[in-house]
Amino acid sequence: MAAGTLYTYPENWRAFKALIAAQYSGAKVQVASSPPQFHFGQTNKTPDFLKKFPLGKVPAFQGDDGFCLFESNAIAHYLGSDALRGSSKEAAAQVLQWMSFADSEIVPPASAWVFPTLGIMQYNKQATELAKEEVRRLLELLNEHLKSRTFLVGERVSLADISVACALLWLYKQVLEPAFRQPFPNTNRWFSTCINQPQFRAVLGEVRLCEKMAQFDAKKFSEMQPKKEGAPKKEKASKEAKPQPEKKEKKASAAEEEEELDDCEAALASEPKSKDPFADLPKSTFVLDEFKRKYSNEDTLKVALPHFWEHFDREGYSIWYGEYKYPEDLTLTFMSCNLIAGMFQRLEKLRKNAFGSVILFGENNNGSISGIWVFRGQDLAFTLSPDWQIDYESYTWRKLAVDSEECKTMVKEYFAWEGDFTHVGKPFCQGKIFK
Repeated sequence: MAAGTLYTYPENWRAFKALIAAQYSGAKVQVASSPPQFHFGQTNKTPDFLKKFPLGKVPAFQGDDGFCLFESNAIAHYLGSDALRGSSKEAAAQVLQWMSFADSEIVPPASAWVFPTLGIMQYNKQATELAKEEVRRLLELLNEHLKSRTFLVGERVSLADISVACALLWLYKQVLEPAFRQPFPNTNRWFSTCINQPQFRAVLGEVRLCEKMAQFDAKKFSEMQPKKEGAPKKEKASKEAKPQPEKKEKKASAAEEEEELDDCEAALASEPKSKDPFADLPKSTFVLDEFKRKYSNEDTLKVALPHFWEHFDREGYSIWYGEYKYPEDLTLTFMSCNLIAGMFQRLEKLRKNAFGSVILFGENNNGSISGIWVFRGQDLAFTLSPDWQIDYESYTWRKLAVDSEECKTMVKEYFAWEGDFTHVGKPFCQGKIFK
């Protein structure tokens, strides 16, 4: 079974393909998408990274055995199962056909339409209208193909479905409002079926379909421009001086078009400046990273826990208990663990201000999930940023009284993964640490 590290930036739809494929196959993949493990724009330009991945692009995968891959389709193919790749020579060829279709047919018009609404590309009315018509044509093509099919190839999800669904993801989230997508019921049904598979949800979380078509935001676009310096500015000035020739030149060269998309994805990775939800809190005496090092490298009960209680700042931090609301939906244990892993991946930017231990109890078809979280400040951290709200509503949350016996017992049991867990009533199965 494959195992290794996937280097990417947060919310990279190309990386989603590989991570969803890994969910189906059971491949063990660690995601490096934020400092210090990976800093997009810096880490991927270092000599060491370029020696392994000469293009410096992400996603990039390095196996625990040293095997390296770039290009998202190759990584998804490697991390996927035989069933995902196609059960016959013919099916495998069809899977490859749809993966190529996603990259060559869907991505260009989707980018031209969606990127301006995200503020990372200048709006061009003609280009946007052409993109809309092209997307409409592609949705109709898929709608016809799916008229008598549940999935694109065969009777089960394949890499074809994963690739095409991920390529359509931003369209469905950002611009395909109900009136636009209404004529394509088969495509909509297929897309909804895909994103609600447990393996998709473990990576994507709950996907909220667009209710109102997003428009170009000139203010957001202006705010993001200072991040691009030097040559890009010169290119922008050239576009303003000669809009028509630039347009023709872009269409004339596929290589330049690809480079343009790469620039936009780089802009997508470098998010606009937003206020740190924890910026106004007074400095704390509790150094969370120091505790995390103790927890990772030394005995939990003898060293890490005593350190935690000796240095814990009751004013600067709070402790919360969270319990999954829908235990009846927990079937196979590996799928239940995927729910936890998916939540952790989507909380990447919360790591420096949080620590959590989440445990799956019980067995197949009789499980429960609960955990103890430590957050900077006195509020439930998930509510402080829209980026952190995808999963938290699936849990009930209760703030613990730090000096109570209940809190001390729970912290000890959940951090050490051992104890009576009398409030659960099920045996320990597996645990995951957010740190």
